[in-house]
Amino acid sequence: MTPAAAHIQRKLDALAQPVSLVLPSGTLLGDKTAPIQLKLQSSRDLAALAAGQLGVIGEAVVEGRAVVEGSMRDMMAAVVGLLPSQNIGAPPSWWHRGLARISSRLRHSRRRDAAQIAFHYDVSDDFYALWLDPRRVYSCAYYPSASTQLDKAQEAKLDLICRKLDLQREERFLDIGAGWGGLLLWAAENYGVEAQGITLSRNQHAYVNRLIAEKGLGHRVRMDLLDYRDLTSQRPFDKIASVGMFEHVGTANMPTYFGTLQRLLRPGGLLLNHGITSSGLDGAQIGGGLGDFIERYIFPGGELVHVSAAVREASTAGLEPVDVENLRPHYARTLWDWSDALEARLPEAERILTETAGPEKGPAILRAYRLYLAGCALAFEQNWISIHQILATRPSGDPDHTELRGSQSDYPFRRDFIYTNSEGAA
Repeated sequence: MTPAAAHIQRKLDALAQPVSLVLPSGTLLGDKTAPIQLKLQSSRDLAALAAGQLGVIGEAVVEGRAVVEGSMRDMMAAVVGLLPSQNIGAPPSWWHRGLARISSRLRHSRRRDAAQIAFHYDVSDDFYALWLDPRRVYSCAYYPSASTQLDKAQEAKLDLICRKLDLQREERFLDIGAGWGGLLLWAAENYGVEAQGITLSRNQHAYVNRLIAEKGLGHRVRMDLLDYRDLTSQRPFDKIASVGMFEHVGTANMPTYFGTLQRLLRPGGLLLNHGITSSGLDGAQIGGGLGDFIERYIFPGGELVHVSAAVREASTAGLEPVDVENLRPHYARTLWDWSDALEARLPEAERILTETAGPEKGPAILRAYRLYLAGCALAFEQNWISIHQILATRPSGDPDHTELRGSQSDYPFRRDFIYTNSEGAA
């Protein structure tokens, strides 16, 4: 037995979740009756596994150099024991941070951002429909109770955002990165706002405009194919939501991003930024190469910052953060619901992706998404990454803006208006 194989054997023996491993030579390590079996075809991948580089193993699975048999939940239970003890990478050095900032600027041109969004979101609407809720809300849900199902949890999240923004009838509402229109249409139908959404995904743009027409909402709802940096408006918006969007902005563009939101928001208006954040203060990636795996196969151009950095950037842009909520456990639950739904329809998913992307790319995309959904569920459970809703205002400069002297905004500086009717169903 090679030193790498011997090292892996010791790791397998120590796992709480039994795993068997088939080496490139055909030798079996571990219990052959284990619920998870990993078959490796390359000595390079064997060395990566011994070193805890699970991102390389994920790459091998996607590219067909390795095969995993068993449930995603059992697999992720084993992953925890196979990762290095330090699951958040070391903070980058000062020159690495400077280099990353330059790289971020280069990676987030308008053209590249559009291509990166298309890479992920324009895979196939039918594929996403297999495992998302009926509204196709592709962001963290909100579970008022342990028994809440995904569709109701997503409705609860949409309503929570509308309540935090204190949406009022006929207000001008902007949804940046509006996805398949879940929040845009919920706000229009349940709160009577005049709503505008923007996206960089052609598939989403076409889909939402069909829904707007079918629902007869064209007189007060619009969806544009547009980069947030190119959005102009003759009148500022009363309320703005950005959900699952600022992860794609890039660290170098944070000043531009929050500055744009500040410019588009009327004095005294409210902004809600809902996005994934780094657990590491210095923006370190998840260990074991998992961050690199997600960058390559799922979210090219995705960059996470710590919530403190997001609050700092928003404040620098002239916005006043008034409420911050951590939804990390909710996203773990959401991702497991998505993962379970996809696992229940694998043959149909492979057929759709094969028809869309071809017989070679289709199955590889499916393998990537299976690992991504379950792996991200694990990452949120373990607090390797997090997610926050930041509610902010653009101070009006007028101490008499409302009856609450000194508020300078529509925010009443209390929380009871948010959490009334916490189930969120309309």
